Amino acid sequence: MAGSGSESGTGPGARTPKVGVLALQGDVREHLLVLGELGAEAVPVRRESELDAVEGLVIPGGESSVMDKLSRLFGLREPLRRRIAEGMPVYGTCAGLIMLADRVANPIEGQQTLGGLDVTVRRNAFGSQVESFETEIVMPELGERPFHAVFIRAPSIESAGPGATVLGALPDGRGVAVEQGNLLGTSFHPEMTDDYRFHERFLERVRARKAAAA
Repeated sequence: MAGSGSESGTGPGARTPKVGVLALQGDVREHLLVLGELGAEAVPVRRESELDAVEGLVIPGGESSVMDKLSRLFGLREPLRRRIAEGMPVYGTCAGLIMLADRVANPIEGQQTLGGLDVTVRRNAFGSQVESFETEIVMPELGERPFHAVFIRAPSIESAGPGATVLGALPDGRGVAVEQGNLLGTSFHPEMTDDYRFHERFLERVRARKAAAA
């Protein structure tokens, strides 16, 4: 894959952040490849000790209810909530967005989230996997070029509180990209395209936090 942004993180003055991809379930490998191509040291995270060693985290797409159960089974739920509260940059795609949402409009029984994004999301908002689709979304925060978005059993952002900023929405008004502080979330899967602007935005936050702590 070839990244499309201007900042690859591989220049002579670039910092090399160590970032993780939550590897409980979902499309972990794809995110690891993108992050590595952008100059990060990217590692899978399954244990608390591995979480403690990274400076940022991607929560991939997959099945949010399964991810929730496994995070508790592996003893990661509270460490994840702690790192989010401490300001660690986190980027959630699809199921990862659901995991970062404060509220889920249609959870399965007993489903919990990690929280952090002041949004309400709806699971499987666009239908089943056979109704997956791709479209172009204009997001001024990411530049003039539209973002080619891939939706697979995707959630939508039904509402956002005052702390959250919706970066992109579909023509029907449903939000599909959001940020709040060091947290980013998208309904779609940038790792399945060659447009890495969201991964770059995430890594910018990681590097900025690393620099501020130095």
